[in-house]
Amino acid sequence: MTTDVIDAKELKNSDPVFGQMSFDDHEQIVFCNDKDTGLKAIIGIHNTVLGPALGGTRMWQYNSEWEALNDVLRLSRGMTFKSAITGLNLGGGKAVIIGDAKTQKTSELMGRFGEFVHSLSGRYITAEDVGMATEDMDIVREVTPFVTGISESKGGAGNPSPITAYGVFMGMKAAAKFKYGSDILEDKNIFVQGIGNVGEALVEHLANEGAKVTISDISQERLQEVKSKYDVTIYGGSDIYSEEMDIYAPCALGATINDNTINKLRADIIAGAANNQLANELRHGTLLQERGILYAPDFLINAGGIINVYAELENYGKAEIMRKTENIYNTTLEIFENARQNNLSTHNAALNIAKDRIATRKRENAK
Repeated sequence: MTTDVIDAKELKNSDPVFGQMSFDDHEQIVFCNDKDTGLKAIIGIHNTVLGPALGGTRMWQYNSEWEALNDVLRLSRGMTFKSAITGLNLGGGKAVIIGDAKTQKTSELMGRFGEFVHSLSGRYITAEDVGMATEDMDIVREVTPFVTGISESKGGAGNPSPITAYGVFMGMKAAAKFKYGSDILEDKNIFVQGIGNVGEALVEHLANEGAKVTISDISQERLQEVKSKYDVTIYGGSDIYSEEMDIYAPCALGATINDNTINKLRADIIAGAANNQLANELRHGTLLQERGILYAPDFLINAGGIINVYAELENYGKAEIMRKTENIYNTTLEIFENARQNNLSTHNAALNIAKDRIATRKRENAK
C-alpha cells in the first residue's frame, strides 16, 4: 500500500496540473494504490481554512486516470465553497475510486481505502457519493473515525441523499419565487436528468407538489422503476436540451451546461443536484445570465447532504438538519438578489460570498 503526493514534474500530459482551473491552489493531492485489493483512488484536499476537508467518495469507471484526477479536483474545490456558503466550519475535499462500483467494489477494497483516509490524520473526512452506500461507509468506519454518513444504527446520520434532494427542492422553489413571483411548482414542466438516489427523492417532492415531471436516465430499469411509483413521464426524445421546459434539473454527473448545450436550452431555470454543472463556470455562468436563464448555483442548493453528515461531527439532530436545509431557500433568494443588484452571474455572486468567508477566517487565523 503506497501513498504519494503528486509531483508535477512527473506528469506526462501536456496540460500542467498546477495551471488548471480545477487545481485552484489545492493544498494536497494523494494517490492511493493497493495491488492486493485493486484499489486505485485519488484524494483531493482543496482548502482547510475553515476546518477539516469533508467530502464524499465517488466510485466511477473513468475513461482515463487524467479524467479521474480532473474530477476529484473539481469536486473537492466545489466542496470548499459548498461548506463556506452554507456556514459550516469545514474545508473542501473529495475522493474518487477508479472502478466499476457494481462489479469491483469489495469490503476489502473499502477497508484499504479507509486506511488511506486514516493516514491523513483527520485532514480529510470522507462520506458517500456516487457508487457508494451507507454500508460502505460503515466498513470504512471499522478502520478510521474520519468518516461520516454511517448507519443510524451505528450512531450516524444515515443516507444523506434524501436531505440533499430536499435542499435542491428548496433551492428550486426559491428560484421559482424569484423568476415567477410564486414558489408553487404545481403544473410546472420540470425535466429531471439522472434518477439516482437523489434524483428519485427530488422527483417524489415534485410529484407531491403536482409538477409535470419528465425523467431521463441511462438506465431503463431505473426509469421504469421510478415511473411505477410516481406520476411522471419518461423522456423519449434524443436531445433533452432542445426541449421546451420551465425547469431543467441536472441530477447526474457534471458539466451538462457546456458549449454544446447552453445555446439550445429552452428552460427558464436550472436547479439540480449534480455537482459542477457548468463546464466552464465563468464563461457559462455569464452566458446563462445573458440569456436570462436563472441558475441556482449547484454548490449552494445541493448542500443538504453535507449538512446531514456534518450533524455527526457537531452532534445535532434531525430537527436542526432540516432547519439548516430549509434555510437553503432563504440563502438562494439572497444570492439571486445580490446577483441582480451587482449585475453578476448567480454563480459569481455565490462564489464571491463563499470566498469572502474563507478570506475572513484566514485573516483571523493569521492574527
